[in-house]
Amino acid sequence: MPRHLLDLAAQIALAAPEVRAELGLPLDQQMIQQPQMKVQFQATVCERSRHLCTAPIFVWGERALWVIVDLVDYTIIGLRWTDLGASSRRPVTEQRMQDDVVTARFCNQKTELRRDGWSLRYLLTSTDGLRIEDVRFNDRPVLHSAKLVDVHISYSQQEGFGYSDALGCPAFSAAAVVAWDGPQIEPIRAANGVDGFALVQRFRSEFWPTPCNYAYRQRYEFYQDGSFRIVFVSEGRGCGNDGMYRPVMRMALADDRYTFAEWDGAGWRDWKTEGWQVQRDTTAYTPEGYQYRVTNVSRHGWYIAPGRGQFNDGGRGDNAYLYVVRGDVERDEGESDLPTLGDCCNTDERQGPERFLTPPESLEYVPLVIWYVPQLKNSDTPGAEYCWADSILQDGVFVPRVWPCAAGPLFVPIGGN
Repeated sequence: MPRHLLDLAAQIALAAPEVRAELGLPLDQQMIQQPQMKVQFQATVCERSRHLCTAPIFVWGERALWVIVDLVDYTIIGLRWTDLGASSRRPVTEQRMQDDVVTARFCNQKTELRRDGWSLRYLLTSTDGLRIEDVRFNDRPVLHSAKLVDVHISYSQQEGFGYSDALGCPAFSAAAVVAWDGPQIEPIRAANGVDGFALVQRFRSEFWPTPCNYAYRQRYEFYQDGSFRIVFVSEGRGCGNDGMYRPVMRMALADDRYTFAEWDGAGWRDWKTEGWQVQRDTTAYTPEGYQYRVTNVSRHGWYIAPGRGQFNDGGRGDNAYLYVVRGDVERDEGESDLPTLGDCCNTDERQGPERFLTPPESLEYVPLVIWYVPQLKNSDTPGAEYCWADSILQDGVFVPRVWPCAAGPLFVPIGGN
């Protein structure tokens, strides 16, 4: 949203008697936190009448007051409180990133990577995070592309308000949370003896881990046996201690003709048309932990294992929505850069990718795009923190303490990929 409209909303909030009465003290511009993120509000005039709304946030102590401002009628249509959790509330000192260097080297500039039999190109996009493309293993095509389109964050399951975060370049970008440095390559020493490497990108708000600031990581993990995993990590802290993170991940398989199947407890059941599925407590898995299978006409492909807490990254389970869409280059269907996709706060399958399922098309031996949307609930409960961060006094200096949450599917090759 343009800066002058954000400033106008802040002035409306500062002048409102109901805001002063709610806070019970004189208002000050310094109390307002207004991150550059898309704010959405379900079941309000903002959604029903398509009015332009935003929400200046007044941070006071360990709570935050969201002031929902209608910029069409210049009125306040609601006030909502969220708890921020106990915090030192002192900013962590950290050298600011040289944005121009990262922008020049990685933003919309493709970099080649070859390692352990893998080859690919990667680049930082404007709003879709770190994108990889033309991914091959031993010169066999694996992925056409993969990226992180959005992070939906809901702060009230009852009220339905929150943010849609776009991740991207630090300059000339509409991203809400920007790249903190350039992509890094990290070796993986796996306990099962199958080593590999990870391509990692960090995104961070400037004043993280103070309230209403965010930090994310993308990890693309590649293993020497041809398996790979696409991972999202949240490092908190956010604008409340009751947040639900739903990252919208897109994976376009390499051009080929595929079928898609789901394990039903007794065997593999093919999906005949495009559709979606959600991971539940009652979901059936193979003994190896696979839920889905993708195969081509030569019976090559991948088993797909969703996160259930089995990976060594602290994840407690993905609870993911998965959408399977017939790939269509002519219609794009999410291949190009997307500023936002879907609503931040829906608690069902309406996370954005469902728009590509209407009308459902055949999935019998066609190119495939897989959308994966995990659901990660944050917590600041002592001893059970998750998707959370704080500033901890250590040797006289405040440093970040992070309790990350991670999610993402593992792809295991079938037929000697």
